[in-house]
Amino acid sequence: MPTDLRALVAALSPHDDLAAAHRADALAWLAGTDDVYRRVKPATPPKHLVSYVVPTDPATGDVLLVDHRNALLWLPPGGHVEPGEHPALTAARELDEELGCTGAAAEPIFLTVTRTVGVDAGHTDVSLWYPAAVGRDEQLRVDEREFAGARWWSRAELAAADPARFEPHLGRYLAARDRT
Repeated sequence: MPTDLRALVAALSPHDDLAAAHRADALAWLAGTDDVYRRVKPATPPKHLVSYVVPTDPATGDVLLVDHRNALLWLPPGGHVEPGEHPALTAARELDEELGCTGAAAEPIFLTVTRTVGVDAGHTDVSLWYPAAVGRDEQLRVDEREFAGARWWSRAELAAADPARFEPHLGRYLAARDRT
């Protein structure tokens, strides 16, 4: 899997300098280890692989975010990649487990390397971001153990909200999504 992972990360086209730096960091990490899967919560190993999946209404471009209880932020659904699991399967699994729906893309369009915050602070997530076509009218089953809530956000609502309450790279993801 790490060889496939390197190819997956290398294939991502950075849309800004930070994306290029994150991709270079992830490629250096992958070249130096095959220990990419979290084994012990929250931080063993201290850097591990995550798949985000960003539900997007195809008609409006609005995104569905979850109010994550541990991170205390509005985030896309997602989770840690299990040993031997392809990150695309993680995205599809997490979308089903956390929201009860399907629609995750087979390829990521974005990558971030982020130090975690909240209850599980103290490790670094290397996150692949997968878009998901999910209509606003779909029935969702939100995992209330993990999330305090879920809601659709328009671009205008995101722009008007306090950015400190959101995943710090969400705006950059949306810019990258708009370019694809």
